[in-house]
Amino acid sequence: MDRNSLATLIDHTNLAATATRGDIETLCAEARQYGFASVCVNPVHVPLAARLLAGTSVAVCTVVGFPLGADAPEDKAAQAALACKNGATEIDMVIDIGAAKEHRWDAVGADIAAVVRATRSGERHALVKVIVETCYLTDDEIVRACQCAQCAGADFVKTSTGFATPKDKDGNALPNGATVHAVTLMRETVGAVMGVKASGGIRTAQAAREMIAAGATRLGTSSGVRILTEWE
Repeated sequence: MDRNSLATLIDHTNLAATATRGDIETLCAEARQYGFASVCVNPVHVPLAARLLAGTSVAVCTVVGFPLGADAPEDKAAQAALACKNGATEIDMVIDIGAAKEHRWDAVGADIAAVVRATRSGERHALVKVIVETCYLTDDEIVRACQCAQCAGADFVKTSTGFATPKDKDGNALPNGATVHAVTLMRETVGAVMGVKASGGIRTAQAAREMIAAGATRLGTSSGVRILTEWE
């Protein structure tokens, strides 16, 4: 894969709470320069990103129910609809993680379906990626969450927010980002009919190679420029 092809797999991301308009302007300029798949920004920055990227091939992606996934389905749907109205064409939503841990799969599926419906009203048709937050789930739960996303009509499943804080039984911090194991499991579950986005902790060209080899078709990272620089 050459560097230009790699760029089309990257969601160039800045979801920092401290992100300024200047930071988003820089993000969008880099996305235009390198030909990234999208910029991924917080909802407040969607109108700015949409204006800066109008007429380009770079999509505007934003997040819904982020980062905890604990909003009511109606709230997530409203967030998604407003984001689309403001110019977003891709939505990364976080599932109801608590419902997944309780194995209330009907609730997980209904939550996802509410967002899918909100993004496909009238002429609107945004791409929906479903963040299952793999660091909190067992393998069986990851599989079921991916199946819920598939049944609800989502386009992608995604590993992580990068904002989770998992701990072991002794209170020690655990990894919270994408792993090769999780990406492989997700790809095996959804087959070729959905995309798989690896996100969280992808900062080097080697990490990007590993995720792509495992089956990722999108990479969410704030290190896109560095990864492209290292690629060759």
